[in-house]
Amino acid sequence: MTAVRKLQGDSKFSFNLLSNKTFSFLKDWNTSQLLMKWSMLGRITAQAFNFDQFFQPYQKDDFVRDFFSDPCVVSNLKVADSPGKWRTLDTKVTKVKAELIPCTRVSMALFDPLYSDGILRTMGHIRKCFDEFYGDFDELRKMLILEDSENYEIISQVDREEFLFRLFKHFCLGGSLCQYEDVIDPYIETTKSVYKDMVSVQKDPETKGINVISTVFKVSAYNDSGMCYPATKDHEQTFAYLVVDPLKRHVYVLYNCFGVGLMSATDTDKPHT
Repeated sequence: MTAVRKLQGDSKFSFNLLSNKTFSFLKDWNTSQLLMKWSMLGRITAQAFNFDQFFQPYQKDDFVRDFFSDPCVVSNLKVADSPGKWRTLDTKVTKVKAELIPCTRVSMALFDPLYSDGILRTMGHIRKCFDEFYGDFDELRKMLILEDSENYEIISQVDREEFLFRLFKHFCLGGSLCQYEDVIDPYIETTKSVYKDMVSVQKDPETKGINVISTVFKVSAYNDSGMCYPATKDHEQTFAYLVVDPLKRHVYVLYNCFGVGLMSATDTDKPHT
């Protein structure tokens, strides 16, 4: 138990499911078609919960621990077993891990360096690279995952840590049967849509500037058998983010389990409907 928790009189955060909360990216037909193409449809979802106390980022560990031990969360938090087949967490969590993810961006300017000759051709077409090492690859994916790529440093390491960039990378890499885009626009627009759905902003009354007020954690949970959330096996494209709005006292969960997605948008047993 932390000293902070003791000073607060042993109080805990309690959570309730916001079942009526909708996320536009999960309802949009065009986005569903893209998620299907990227082998993520039926494996990605978002949920909303509220909580009952004032939140500060330094309470990260207590907040996440309380989240995964809350009965409402345990009985409602979605986990993907297979494409379109969902179950709830329904297990006693004994350990949690939470990584604070920088989230400061209020525009898509972070991606401006991608619009260079090294990554894109005219009209946003992604440059292909056919070579003996990487096969049928492209310069965008090389920049995302290969540190020895000649274009790797066009996005700084600081910007790569941002939640906005992480979303972009997740969509670019997709699921196990991902059909990659020839142009960058679908990745950019989907990233923008999801980011706007998940992140809250507020105008500064003095500077009149727009600031992000959400706090983002990348989380995992463990039971007596090992990791149980977001899955039992670790993978870069299996992720769960908690996005905390301290003013509304809402926490949004963005979840994805790497694998083969649904082949049809009409087949999904959607946990968000």
